Amino acid sequence: MKYLKFLLVGIFFGIVLVKSEAVSWYRIYEMFRFQSFHMYGIIGTAIASGILFLQISKRGIIKSIKGADIFVPKKEKGITKYIVGGIIFGLGWALIGACPGPMYILLGTGVYSMIIVIAAAILGTYIYGALKDKLPH
Repeated sequence: MKYLKFLLVGIFFGIVLVKSEAVSWYRIYEMFRFQSFHMYGIIGTAIASGILFLQISKRGIIKSIKGADIFVPKKEKGITKYIVGGIIFGLGWALIGACPGPMYILLGTGVYSMIIVIAAAILGTYIYGALKDKLPH
């Protein structure tokens, strides 16, 4: 019962993504072929909203649920790991047709082949966690 509000927000977010066609394989395909602005508009809106809320929280206007200031730690310097990670993420997104959040939404809409994708994502995350200290980053 304690986490019901998070479940309801997740369901609402899933409905919004389905209705906006952000989880549509066809829309993602159009985006990667530069044939439509639809997904770029959704992603751009998300980036603009993130920047806005981050700046508001830095000024102390928005607080955490417990009333504390929101602190975002600075990222490490270096661009190579972000480029390599972004390329791997983008290739996976293009190959599967979904990024991590929509994988669960697609499963909820009845695309049961996403079970394989989610299992592979969890396995990949586990392998990365096991090898993280041995990787050059």
